[in-house]
Amino acid sequence: MQLSNYLKIFPCPEQPGMNLVYSTLRSSVVQLPDDLLEAARNGALDDEDRDVLARIGILTADRAAEQEHLRTIFAVPRPGTPFNAIVVLNLDCNLACPYCYEDQFRGKHYMSEATAALLVETILRERVEKGQPVKLTFYGGEPLLSLDLIRAISVPLREAALVKGVSFSFSLVTNGTLLNRACAEELVALGLAGAKITLDGPAELHNVSRPFVSGNGSYEAIIRNVRDVYDIVPLQLGGNFTQYNYRDFPRMLDDLLERGIDPAKAGIVQFAPVIPKSGEKMVTDFNTGCTCSYEPWLMEASVWLREETLKRGFPAPKPKLSVCMVELEHDLVIGIDGSYYKCPAFMAYPELRIGSLSEGIADYRESHNMDVWKKEECLSCAYLPICFGGCRQLTLLRNGTIDEVDCRREYYDTVLERIVRQDLEYQRSKL
Repeated sequence: MQLSNYLKIFPCPEQPGMNLVYSTLRSSVVQLPDDLLEAARNGALDDEDRDVLARIGILTADRAAEQEHLRTIFAVPRPGTPFNAIVVLNLDCNLACPYCYEDQFRGKHYMSEATAALLVETILRERVEKGQPVKLTFYGGEPLLSLDLIRAISVPLREAALVKGVSFSFSLVTNGTLLNRACAEELVALGLAGAKITLDGPAELHNVSRPFVSGNGSYEAIIRNVRDVYDIVPLQLGGNFTQYNYRDFPRMLDDLLERGIDPAKAGIVQFAPVIPKSGEKMVTDFNTGCTCSYEPWLMEASVWLREETLKRGFPAPKPKLSVCMVELEHDLVIGIDGSYYKCPAFMAYPELRIGSLSEGIADYRESHNMDVWKKEECLSCAYLPICFGGCRQLTLLRNGTIDEVDCRREYYDTVLERIVRQDLEYQRSKL
């Protein structure tokens, strides 16, 4: 047995001679003394220690085979892999966020009833009838402006899935202004399994960055709905910060607590930086949005906000095996006209359209540079399981094409140890 390719080892200054060993492949962490770590390197462990470390992914039988496994990990989907589709119901919105990355192609554009019917027919024929579970994410614009289409799509799919004995569920990416208790109760009965809602900091910040089209602030409407539905709908709360306002965001979390929202039930909280508007070919600075993960202020902001979130009892996502949906065969974006894409942001790029409900899926390996990370530099990188080439949209924004990986090495070199230690302190049971 050998040490895995995909480990990060962090000495413990407070405990000389001890090390935190973290598997980026298995999200496991163990504390090992120097002598035991050296024995692991040299293949000199006793049977019990070897078996324990192999079970949690610290040891591997063959480093070359482990690397090859990751190179081909997405080639053959596992049995029971669901069909995951982001269904864009409209490109309209009742908010007027100045940084909206969809700004280049937004408007009063809605999926037609005919397209929705074709979507249902296609999913029934190609997925449900073949016994594949289905998970949809209704997206916009603001998807709840198309509540009639949510009903028209979810009701027949849910009924057919029940008959076929496969699972069907859907989630929402919503601004939260329309997700009141009555709406949530209706949608839960139709298969709603979660919602992602954005709050851009405390009221005075949020109301500037996410106002209603009328100009009025949306903060109170969203907070009221979060309070009214979080006990029946699993929520993921997030917010979009800049270099100049991120230190104010924890006050929004304090407000949630003061309003009686139980952080244990409120769901994961994850903040992200504002990124440039999709379709823009050039970014001149970081004031309008981030196109890379290794700006010093951003690395500090992401870890600081995560700790402030955990301190208040709200859960935060931990590093885990993850990948851009571009890589996943059974993940699609279905646009308002039935066009297929591999990322919602790609709707701004006609050359990245990969087919449609009526045409099927075209070969997109070359246009999306699918093998961009399948090179020695990436395959031998300890961060590969939590990166797999990073975000294709950020590469596209920087270069105008998907011609290189969105390397996260510098980012994780700076933040991963702090994240692992945060989880050991605040959410040990989730490791």
